Amino acid sequence: MERTKRNGSEVFRITGARMSLAEDVRGRQRRYVISMLIRTLSVIATIVLWNVQRPVAVVTLVAGALLPYIAVVIANAGRESTPSLPSHFVPAPVRPAVGDGNLKKSSDQS
Repeated sequence: MERTKRNGSEVFRITGARMSLAEDVRGRQRRYVISMLIRTLSVIATIVLWNVQRPVAVVTLVAGALLPYIAVVIANAGRESTPSLPSHFVPAPVRPAVGDGNLKKSSDQS
């Protein structure tokens, strides 16, 4: 994601970094407000359509009743998961063990 500072220089986001807490809260609030606007429109549609199209009004009434629960669940879903970072651990090289057959006793060297 590319951003521009006030002086015009570009700032690039680190690929593996999580979203800041302020951005996360702002996004949750935006999703909640959008959900509540949809709920408000469905309640208004229920009132308008009650004597005109009762089956459609019942559907909008059910949607208006379920949307607050869905909106709260989505808003409280939590932050995104931490991206998996590459491991910086480098294992030590495996050295072969010295076997008994490679060593000679001092009495055998004569």
